[in-house]
Amino acid sequence: MSVPLSILDLAPISEGCDAASALRNTVDLAQHAEQWGFKRYWIAEHHFVAVASSSPAVLIGQIAAATDRIRVGAAAVQLGQTTAVAVVESFGMLEAFHPGRIDLGVGRSGQRRREALKKPKPPTPKPPREWRDVDGVIVPPPFDISALMRNPRLRAKMSVLQQPEAVSPDFGEQVGDILAMLDGSYEIDGVDAHATPGERADLTPWVFGSSKGQSAQVAGARGLPFVASYHITPATALDAIDVYRAAFQPSAALSEPYVVVSADIVVADDSASARHLASSYGHWVYSIRACDGAIPYPDPDNVEPLTDEQLAVVKDRTATQFVGDPDEVADKLETLQRATAADELVITSVTHRQADRLRSHELIAKRWGL
Repeated sequence: MSVPLSILDLAPISEGCDAASALRNTVDLAQHAEQWGFKRYWIAEHHFVAVASSSPAVLIGQIAAATDRIRVGAAAVQLGQTTAVAVVESFGMLEAFHPGRIDLGVGRSGQRRREALKKPKPPTPKPPREWRDVDGVIVPPPFDISALMRNPRLRAKMSVLQQPEAVSPDFGEQVGDILAMLDGSYEIDGVDAHATPGERADLTPWVFGSSKGQSAQVAGARGLPFVASYHITPATALDAIDVYRAAFQPSAALSEPYVVVSADIVVADDSASARHLASSYGHWVYSIRACDGAIPYPDPDNVEPLTDEQLAVVKDRTATQFVGDPDEVADKLETLQRATAADELVITSVTHRQADRLRSHELIAKRWGL
């Protein structure tokens, strides 16, 4: 029996369209996803780029109101840009309106953190990584994001996602605060504090991670479900799963690890059509990594081929995108599931035209047997 299949969406804005149409398209896809049998519909959080999912909680409320059964959640709220109490109260409100249907996903962010103010340790030289095949799953070398993080335009944009001089608490502490607020045990300097709404809400934090760093360790130690982002960081997602499982301690939420793995896919009725629809994906990823962030999703009918230099920047992502007819993509998803022993898979499928995006999800849902 196949594992459950869910959707991760970021309300992408296509070339020639606007945010309002992207948001309407997201609600439309969510309604179809419910009909097709997907288990969850998750919304990513992004800012200052050509995607419309800047406020997951607001969009989750709209999607949940427009659907009846499908679980809706965040993938994920960036804790470096908010506070634990704001997260608990907003998702507690969503849970009050839509009982039993809300997933609270949390992740770290690139904001200035308390631990980053400590004297940095000298970097440890790392041996070069090669392309690997792990039980049929492509694991590329890690992409070096250091140049991206030094981009002054990106840093300027990120600076306004927090209050001036704000420093994010340790991620593990924030997750602990969220759990305490949910179970009613939260205190501030010995003073009881109760989040309303939020306290006693039927919410379990889902921790999203991309490497074998703190997110995987916190999820395991807290006994929380873990989502590994193979679609963004294919080089390190499998390592993150190993760390999570090794660190796992049973909790009130879970008696054993629960792993979700993400994959980027494009499905069409035939392989050639799918490859054409995905032919502008590399341009979109290049804009994220080498420019100022995601551009409106390009029309594959109009793009020029990427240069060799541009291809080198995005090769890890294009090589790990699952593109083809339903059988081809399902085979790759099944391989990913077997290699990771994932309990659930979550797919993200972006195309320029909404009709193609709907068709991509519909085809894989039918082939998966939802």
